[in-house]
Amino acid sequence: MAPRRMWPDAPLIYNLYPRSFNDTSGSGEGDLKGVIEKLDHVASLGVDAIWVGPFFISPLADGGYDIADHRTVDPRYGTLDDFDDLVREIHDRGMLVMIDQVFNHTSAEHAWFQASIDGDEEKADCYVWRDPKPDGTPPNNWISQFGMPAWTWNHRRQQYYHHQFLSCQPNLNLRNDLVKTMFRETMEFWLDRGVDGFRFDVVTAYLFDEDMPDNPPARPVVLSKVTGPNHNPYSYQDHVYDLLQGDGAAYTENMRKWAGKDIYLLGESNTGNQSVEVAQSFTREGRLDACYTTDPMQVGNDPIALMNILKALDGDWCTPWWFTSHDQPRHISRLGDGSDACARFYATLLAVLPGAAIMFQGEELALPQPTLAKAETTDPFDLLYWPDAPGREGPRVPMPWKSRKKNYGFTTGDPWLPMRWERDRCVDQQEGAEDSVLNYYRRAMAFRKEVRLNAPDKLRVDASTSAMSLRIARGGKDWMVVLNFSTTESLPVPTRSADTPVLQTGWDGRRLLPWGAAVWEGLDEEVGASCG
Repeated sequence: MAPRRMWPDAPLIYNLYPRSFNDTSGSGEGDLKGVIEKLDHVASLGVDAIWVGPFFISPLADGGYDIADHRTVDPRYGTLDDFDDLVREIHDRGMLVMIDQVFNHTSAEHAWFQASIDGDEEKADCYVWRDPKPDGTPPNNWISQFGMPAWTWNHRRQQYYHHQFLSCQPNLNLRNDLVKTMFRETMEFWLDRGVDGFRFDVVTAYLFDEDMPDNPPARPVVLSKVTGPNHNPYSYQDHVYDLLQGDGAAYTENMRKWAGKDIYLLGESNTGNQSVEVAQSFTREGRLDACYTTDPMQVGNDPIALMNILKALDGDWCTPWWFTSHDQPRHISRLGDGSDACARFYATLLAVLPGAAIMFQGEELALPQPTLAKAETTDPFDLLYWPDAPGREGPRVPMPWKSRKKNYGFTTGDPWLPMRWERDRCVDQQEGAEDSVLNYYRRAMAFRKEVRLNAPDKLRVDASTSAMSLRIARGGKDWMVVLNFSTTESLPVPTRSADTPVLQTGWDGRRLLPWGAAVWEGLDEEVGASCG
């Protein structure tokens, strides 16, 4: 095996969802060969790594995060040979490969869970089966993150099984030795195929109190911070017993030993309470490299809230920045007005905020959140709360590649989700336009890599209700970054010393100098810029 490539300190990671990226078979669903076909597009963005979303055997009840076989490529996406080709092609372009690992739960179709239903007690111990209370009710009051009870009755075992998400996603017992062995061997399987990193799904939900007491009701301050909308009853509980973050953080030391020191380990935090502190506990020495929280997605248009995150991190840049993902609505629609100006603004944020960053497919095209009818929607979480859906399926609407082709060049068949993009959002339309969002992203990320304001020697942050300023010391040079979050107010050019470059950006292109190529040239000069 070739020697491992080294990860940069604060990588830029491109997250793609294979089912919606590019289809070469005409099935209407993307595949691994389709990813290979479009790798030059991803490489042009200057990213360090590609996080390839789930491609494993799955009934797709939860978008592929319900896995029935962790070591097999689902035939809808291709073969293991296709995956090997993908790894090689990504490496040939100087990028690293990250894949999902989903070990909090499996699909109910997983062979182990089916065996446990059939009476295999060794496999039953790999899951969380419990007897009912004497009156036949579930063992406790725990609620799943989608809002339903976290227990489902199985008449054959005459027991309940625990699930933190859908009832078809039974929780694994991660303290079980057989489960640990499966976890380790699965990681080794993909490492042997050249993978450079893993993203661990809902890593903060791995462990629970084995005595299983009832969760207490959430006090108002807790309820306001629980991940997800407040109309979801999950937010009504203080999850002190079904989510043991302290034990879970220590558990990641196992994962580090299994992976080795050179493999990048990224965790997903699904707790809103004490989110920064939890992320820091998961990223101590010998644990994960990074753990991203939902904070940027939730408060990305609030400069004071962003300042508070930066101050809480206090130089420990362990939480990657991101604004859209495979299960969060498109940020330019959710946090802004859906305009190209808004897209440029958030590209600038990714370029200058300290630490790692995650870019989701299509944000480089300023894709807005699509409107889907209920009949067009397949995501169970969106359907459960329709019409007040969280909008998880919107970002999964397939990528538009060619403006004049059927289905925007994504597929020759019928796309698995309807595509109704504006033609100017397509890659081919933006490719040759110097002022397009796509080319802006390329310049912004090139600036990120060259100047590395995201790895400051020293940072001072100030904010108001409409603006945030970052005073950054980096490599013996001082920078000032001024970010205008208002769509109506202009910012004055800030006071600075003669040797402090200023990177100024905002949404109001009428009152501030417009972005242009000159922004990325002559970096020792004062820079005035906007998102307009």
